[in-house]
Amino acid sequence: MSPLFPALAEGPAGLPALAFGDRSLTYAALAAAAGAVAERIGAAGRVAVWATPDLETAVATVGALAAQVAAVPLNPKSGEKELGHILADSTPDLVLTAPGAELPAALAGLPRVEVDVRATGTAPAQDADDATPALIVYTSGTTGPPKGAVIPRRAIASTLDALADAWRWTGDDVLVHGLPLFHVHGLVLGILGPLRRGGSVRHLGRFSPEGVARELGTGGTMLFGVPTMYHRIAEALPTDPELVKALAGARLLVSGSAALPMHDHERIASATGRRVVERYGMTETLMNTAVRADGEARAGTVGVPLPGVELRLVEDNGTPLAAYDGESVGEIQVRGPNLFTEYLNRPDATAAAFTADGWFRTGDMAVRDPDGQVRIVGRKATDLIKSGGYKIGAGEIENALLEHPGVREAAVTGEPDPDLGERIVAWVVPADPRFPPGVEELADHVARRLAPHKRPRVVHHLDALPRNDMGKIMKRSLGSHA
Repeated sequence: MSPLFPALAEGPAGLPALAFGDRSLTYAALAAAAGAVAERIGAAGRVAVWATPDLETAVATVGALAAQVAAVPLNPKSGEKELGHILADSTPDLVLTAPGAELPAALAGLPRVEVDVRATGTAPAQDADDATPALIVYTSGTTGPPKGAVIPRRAIASTLDALADAWRWTGDDVLVHGLPLFHVHGLVLGILGPLRRGGSVRHLGRFSPEGVARELGTGGTMLFGVPTMYHRIAEALPTDPELVKALAGARLLVSGSAALPMHDHERIASATGRRVVERYGMTETLMNTAVRADGEARAGTVGVPLPGVELRLVEDNGTPLAAYDGESVGEIQVRGPNLFTEYLNRPDATAAAFTADGWFRTGDMAVRDPDGQVRIVGRKATDLIKSGGYKIGAGEIENALLEHPGVREAAVTGEPDPDLGERIVAWVVPADPRFPPGVEELADHVARRLAPHKRPRVVHHLDALPRNDMGKIMKRSLGSHA
């Protein structure tokens, strides 16, 4: 039951902790401001946090954790229906906001506490029970209303310590990112991660390659991003020598939340000499695997299981795969201290998510190489295509399509076929809309790189792929674009 953030009590008072543009807090100032929040909300059962990309969001979350009150991060871009569902489900006693923040009507009846980052308070002891709920983070709700994953303090501590082991993450590191703060990636890894190590974080507010160059070029050592961000970086590199220099000087470049396309991996490595490493996690599990800082940065893999995490691949009937040969596809199941405890108010969904012996069914499909490296091939519900007797992961076809010079973006789905069971459908954003690559051209391209049975049978051309706030392609909405 050690404290989540030892540096708040033990670190040098003047050590930088958080910076959002020209606004920053030392560890001493953060401890005081978080203590003031904790004093104001100490009697609450649960609090919402209006998770704008501001200093106040970080202070509010640390204050809630210090008070041992579960925080519910709210996406400021949530629609009225989704936000109403989350509030009705989580029943927070109040909402923490930045001063003057405009709130939607759904929050009108909730008491509001504005966070003063210059306030002074005394943070209570942090030695709460490891099972105490720390956060309730709502899933994306792609298969129904969002579910609130209850994340205990144990899961945050174990994930961040495991990543410290994998990435050699220390208090000397300065993390740069521009991720949203209502989700695991930006909030847990991107804000709480540096604070647990006693290091510092510089949040860009709004992501831009120029911001990355500026912060990495002036002392930043690590960069966290999603594929959309790294794609924009790759596009900017040929004409931005300062960005090249900044990335080349970084200790670690990490991508997550979705697969980073192979061509962006290669463009960044070619320009900077540095390879982006990937990791794999979920709202319910925090982090499961990572490419290690001292390991091989093999593009297309998400590394090996983190310390303390058990991972297996299983057949449709739940039987573990007999061997890991780099080709056989199975569903990922995980077990360990990094897991959530339950879906709030959903005992049925919680029970369905776990096997009888405690393995969490992720719904993600992967192959595992003989040396233990994991390669994600997609979601079981949307990315596993059963065609002609083969199990095919959409991810590897998408990567192959992205290697074609006429393809800017690509997504792959399956649709019913009377002969094959399912046929492979490609959704392509052409590099030049005047000359979109046709189905035969792309089918031959994929067949040469992978195998004939993995070639697309149908190609749809789009102006853009639908994506959510984390940059993930929303495949369930692709049908409406046909």
